[in-house]
Amino acid sequence: MTTRLREGLGLLYGALWAALAISPVDRADWALENLLVLVFAAVLCATGRWRTLTTGAFLCVLAFLCLHAVGAHYTYSLVPYDRWAEALTGATVSDRFGLDRNHYDRLVHFAYGLLLTGPIREVLPHDRLGPGWRLTLPVAIVLSLSAAYEIVEWAAAMLFGGDLGIAYVGAQGDSWDAQKDMALAVAGALLSTALGRLPAIAAHKRAS
Repeated sequence: MTTRLREGLGLLYGALWAALAISPVDRADWALENLLVLVFAAVLCATGRWRTLTTGAFLCVLAFLCLHAVGAHYTYSLVPYDRWAEALTGATVSDRFGLDRNHYDRLVHFAYGLLLTGPIREVLPHDRLGPGWRLTLPVAIVLSLSAAYEIVEWAAAMLFGGDLGIAYVGAQGDSWDAQKDMALAVAGALLSTALGRLPAIAAHKRAS
């Protein structure tokens, strides 16, 4: 993928982000949700890492950012996927699967592990890591960053309190919300690692 194409895709994401920045459901929550995105984008631009990622990794990063932009616009616990599904299929996701809460946040935590493990692996110094570390360290980083994010959510809820704190945490009354979010991120990371190993396994079988 050429640099110009990457820049074009980045502009498309910027257009989506700008569109979803218009009249979000909760402006204060939207601002909090996007603080880390701005830091992440600034780091990518300052270091030039977006230029060195493979095409697949670059697209994974953009896909995750798009999912997050939707969640930030609606607040994660209010993303109307049931309304969208009913308009398309005549049935809601919650009715079809017997869900009793909005699970968009769960989806994005799983997507965090699934989509960002590969890019994390690519930016690690491969020449300094053995094969085992190249597989396990990205998963450990996903878990540690996921835990750090849950601590940030807790701190923000304590600092701001009220409706903003509730909207930002998005626990929806689940006392184990943080642990489930981290578990889903790790599950996504493990699946990404397993999928990434499939070409090497197939090549080894062909060679043998």
